[in-house]
Amino acid sequence: MRILGIDPGLQVTGFGVIDTDGSQQHYVASGTISTRHMGTDELPARLKVLFDGICELVARYQPDSAAVEIVFVNVNPQSTLRLGQARGACIAALVSRELTVAEYTALQMKQAVAGHGGAAKAQVQAMVQRLLQLPGPPGSDAADALGLAITHAQVGRTLARLGQATTLAGRVTGQYRGGRTR
Repeated sequence: MRILGIDPGLQVTGFGVIDTDGSQQHYVASGTISTRHMGTDELPARLKVLFDGICELVARYQPDSAAVEIVFVNVNPQSTLRLGQARGACIAALVSRELTVAEYTALQMKQAVAGHGGAAKAQVQAMVQRLLQLPGPPGSDAADALGLAITHAQVGRTLARLGQATTLAGRVTGQYRGGRTR
């Protein structure tokens, strides 16, 4: 299974693509989509860059599913709204390409990748490097996106095992497919 992880941001959106084979994860690609070259007053154009960039990633890497970070409220409400719009553009691009989208908090990702929710950016980068056997640490935005993909791979395996053992196999929490589920 191929998973696309997205760490949304209005200035820089990180992405990471991994392949999973059982409990093994293999690096495919990672990087960022940047709108830093655009003016802060160009919000619609920046959102279009994010939307088009995600669509291009889906076309290029053909993922089976996607994982996106859930954004929490920042100190600055205006920044939170803009970040939410960037996240919305990313999710809209993914669902427009018929992908299932799972959502994870930064805490959940850090716990899955580094073993504790208080992990610093450098710790996440080092653990992603180690887990995917990369020659060097990825950039922080790409590392977070790869971490989200790794988290989804781990959670997906667990949900599949639980689904086989219970009657809840048909329900998936926190994912998009024809509308938001419980």
